[in-house]
Amino acid sequence: MNIGKKEFSIGTRTFIVGILNVTPDSFSDGGRHNSVDAAIARAAEMLAQGADIIEVGGESSRPGHTGISAEEEAARVLPVVRALVAELDPIIAVDTWKSSVAEAALAAGATMINDIYGFVRDPHLAAVCAKHDAVCCLMHNRDNAVYADLLGEIKGDILRGVEILRTAGVAADKIIIDPGIGFAKSAEENVEVLRNLGQFCELGYPVMLGTSRKSFMGKTIGLALEERRDATVATSVLGIAAGCDFLRVHDIAENKQAAMMTDYITRETWTR
Repeated sequence: MNIGKKEFSIGTRTFIVGILNVTPDSFSDGGRHNSVDAAIARAAEMLAQGADIIEVGGESSRPGHTGISAEEEAARVLPVVRALVAELDPIIAVDTWKSSVAEAALAAGATMINDIYGFVRDPHLAAVCAKHDAVCCLMHNRDNAVYADLLGEIKGDILRGVEILRTAGVAADKIIIDPGIGFAKSAEENVEVLRNLGQFCELGYPVMLGTSRKSFMGKTIGLALEERRDATVATSVLGIAAGCDFLRVHDIAENKQAAMMTDYITRETWTR
């Protein structure tokens, strides 16, 4: 899989996606990196610690968040994307479901779009990604969080999103799927998905796992937000062992180290 100018050899090792929220209200790090200088400094730190991709997010998706306009989101994201390209030139993903934000971000130098609504909310987003030959991360989410068949319905929702992308002209080798830990699922349903990650890895697309510091860790084993780093690492190891290829995390160094050791043990084709 090529993401921008870099080849990602799926199956050889785990790739780390560093979360860079340029928002005032994200659940874990809101307000810390929402100036260009602070964002660049944090991105440089994450790259030095082993991040392969920097994912810029301009709109909080925490429970109860207040949505913002595409114009406001673009005003947060675009200066950071442009500065990243100019100063660090990393592989840049942008976390957005809005086609106008994606269009501008891809034109500015991003090469990957992560849509937390699985490419179903904005009917133009898939075509924008196809136009720019962008990699698309399709995360599971839905409005109706009542399931008769949890795993079957999540897989069905994901495959419908894949169909939207393919119909729009996105190549199969430009698609990553994400089972959506923390979105439209109870704490126990999140755990059930984690217990069955292998089923998502069997769908034929690279899988991204995004558990970092999420609230199910508090609801299940009583961890406060600031205590969830090591629990996140535990889920990362679980995900790699199940076959996940990408980890979307806040704490780069710890998850990178865990990924390297787990890759060494579990992947015959491991490369550093």
